[in-house]
Amino acid sequence: MNITSTTATYQFVSSAKLPTRWGLFTIHGFVEVASGQEHVALSYGQWSADEVIPVRVHSECLTGDALFSTRCDCGAQLEKALQNIVAHGKGVLLYLRQEGRGIGLLNKIAAYKLQDSGMDTVEANEHLGFDADLREYDICKVMLQELNVSKINLMTNNPKKRAALENLGIAVVERTPIDHGITDDNRHYIRTKIEKLGHEFDPHLFK
Repeated sequence: MNITSTTATYQFVSSAKLPTRWGLFTIHGFVEVASGQEHVALSYGQWSADEVIPVRVHSECLTGDALFSTRCDCGAQLEKALQNIVAHGKGVLLYLRQEGRGIGLLNKIAAYKLQDSGMDTVEANEHLGFDADLREYDICKVMLQELNVSKINLMTNNPKKRAALENLGIAVVERTPIDHGITDDNRHYIRTKIEKLGHEFDPHLFK
C-alpha cells in the first residue's frame, strides 16, 4: 500500500514474526519512497481502534542499541520499552532510522570526538553545522494508521517529541516516563538533554 503524508510518500512493505527474548512481536517494514530510507515498527498483542496503546518512538542508535555503549541511555530505553509493551500485553515500538538525532552515524562519531574534548552533545552538533535535533516524525502517523492505532500512551521523556506527534494529529492521551540507562558515563549527557533540550527526567535519579 502507498500512503501520501503532507510532506512525503511512504510505502508499507511487509510484516513478519519477530521472536525476542521478551516475547513474540511482529515486525512491519516501511520505506520513504523519495529517499529510500527504511523504518520498522514492532507490534505486540491485539487491540481495537479506540484503545489507548503504549507506544515508543525510538530513533536508531547503533552505538547504544547494538554495541551496548553507556555514553547514552538509548539501548536501555529501547529494552525497557519492549519490556513495558509485553508487560502491558499490547503495544507498538516505532524504530526510526535517524541516527544521532538525524545527523547520521559518521557525523555522530565526529560529535563524540568533540564531546571527548569537552563539548556537550548540543555544542558538538552545532559545531559540526547541524541543529541540535534534526529528527522528523511524519512517518509515525502512517505507521500508526497502518497498525490501527488512533490513541497512544507515549513512552518518552522528550516533550518536543510529544508535540511533534500531536501536530501530526496523533492523539497522545498519556505520557509515561522512561527514565532508564543512567550511568556514570552519561550523566553529563542526560543533564544536557534536560537543560538544553527540555527532556523530563525524575530529578531524584540525579541525587
